[in-house]
Amino acid sequence: MVKGTSELIDFSSSPKNNIFGFLIAGLLLIYANTVQSGVLLLPKTALEPGDVAVVVNDRDPLSLKIGRYYMAKRGIPEKNLIHVEFPPQRGKISIPLFQKQFKRAFSQTPKEIQAFVLTWARPYRVGCMSITSAFATGFDRHYCAAKEDISKPCGITQRSPYFNSSSLAPYRDHKLRPTMALAAFDFDRAKQLIDRGVAADGTFPKGTAYLLETSDKNRSVRARLFPSIKEKLGHRIAIQILKQEAIKNKNDVLFYFTGKTRVEGLKTLRFLPGAAADHLTSAGGQMRPSDKPGKQMSAIRWLEAGATGSYGTVVEPCNYLTKFPHPGILMEQYLNGASLMEAYWKSVAWPGEGLFIGAPLSRPFGRQQLTFTGDRLTFNYYGLPPGQYRIMAANAAPGPYQFTGQKVTIFQRGETITLTGLKAPFYLLEPASERLSRR
Repeated sequence: MVKGTSELIDFSSSPKNNIFGFLIAGLLLIYANTVQSGVLLLPKTALEPGDVAVVVNDRDPLSLKIGRYYMAKRGIPEKNLIHVEFPPQRGKISIPLFQKQFKRAFSQTPKEIQAFVLTWARPYRVGCMSITSAFATGFDRHYCAAKEDISKPCGITQRSPYFNSSSLAPYRDHKLRPTMALAAFDFDRAKQLIDRGVAADGTFPKGTAYLLETSDKNRSVRARLFPSIKEKLGHRIAIQILKQEAIKNKNDVLFYFTGKTRVEGLKTLRFLPGAAADHLTSAGGQMRPSDKPGKQMSAIRWLEAGATGSYGTVVEPCNYLTKFPHPGILMEQYLNGASLMEAYWKSVAWPGEGLFIGAPLSRPFGRQQLTFTGDRLTFNYYGLPPGQYRIMAANAAPGPYQFTGQKVTIFQRGETITLTGLKAPFYLLEPASERLSRR
C-alpha cells in the first residue's frame, strides 16, 4: 500500500441530485390486526429485479449455473439475461477482448436496464480497471490512475457522477450502470451468498457496525471518518469504534470496516444476512481460490466467511480515501433502503480500480410493515427524504388518485408519522413540490 493524498469527503453534505427524483414503486401490502386493511404505495427507494441484467460467461459452466439460479431466486425476467465469452479462470483480460464482448453485451441489453450483475469471480480485471467498473462505464482510461503506462500507478482518477447521489436510475441519469460480481469459486458458495442476500430482505437486522483502526496506519486512513459517522448514525445502529487489529467471537456483525493486508479471526464471526465488510489494502480485488502465505487477503474471503458484500482494488491504488468505500455513506444509503450494490457504488468516489462483489439486490432495510388501525395509519420509513408530502387516495391501485386535502411534513428520515381519517383502499404519498409519474 503506497501512501497517497485525498480529499476528505464531507459526510454531512447531502446528495447533489434532485432529492425528489424518484418514481412510485409497486404495491406494499399492509396487513392490520383490526377490521380495516389498506394499501400504501411508497416511493421507490432502490433498484428492482426488472432494472438488472444478469451477465453470464458462456465459456464457464459455473457462471451459467449461478446466473440461472440468481434469476430464479430474484424473479429477473428472461429478457434480462446477457451472454458474453471470456476465457474462464483468467484473472486479467485484454482491453480489445473486453471491448468486443462489452459491445456484444451492450447490444443485448434492454434500454431500461440500470445495472449489471456478473456471475463469476474471474476475470476480475481489464487493463487498469476492475471488470465491474469496466462494465459500469465501458473501458475508460480516465477511471485509471495509470492512463498510459500501467507500471506507474497511483494518482487521481475520474470521479463517479453516481457518488453519494439520490439517483434510482443511474443509467438514465448518468449513463453508468453500477455492476457487482456474484463472486464464488463453486456453486455451493454462490448459492449460499445468493440465499443469504434474499434472506436479508426487509429483516431490519439489529446488528453492530465495527469500525477498526489498526496499527497499520497507511491502511487505517478511514479512521479519521469514524467519529462523524458515529455522531450521524449512532442513533440508528450500534457502532463500535475500536483501536485493535481485528474482532473475534462476535455474533452480530452487520458492518465491518478495517485496514490491514490480512484480517484474522473471520471464522470466529457470525455475519448477519446482508452484512457488508471490507479491508483497505492494495490487492483485495484480486480474486483467488486461496491466499498464499505472505499475499494480501482477497476480498472474496469476506464472502466465504459469511458477509454478503465486499470490495477491493485490482491495481495499486495508493491509500486515497476516494478509491475506497466511505463507511458512513455506505451505511446511510443501506439503512435508507438502498440495495447492497447501490450502497457500495454510491460510497466510492473514484471507483475505476475497485471491484464490487456480493449479492447485489440484498435490501435488509428495503421494506417495512406499516400499521393500519381503523382509519389510522402509523409508519416510520427511512426511505422517505425530509420534505412535505400530499396524501393521495384511490379506489383501485392504478388510480386515478385524488388529493385528500391532507399533507404531512417529514423533518428527518425515520420519523414516526400518523395519518388519520383514511377510508379509501389505496393511498400514496406524493411530494408536495411536484407531481410524480407512475411506471
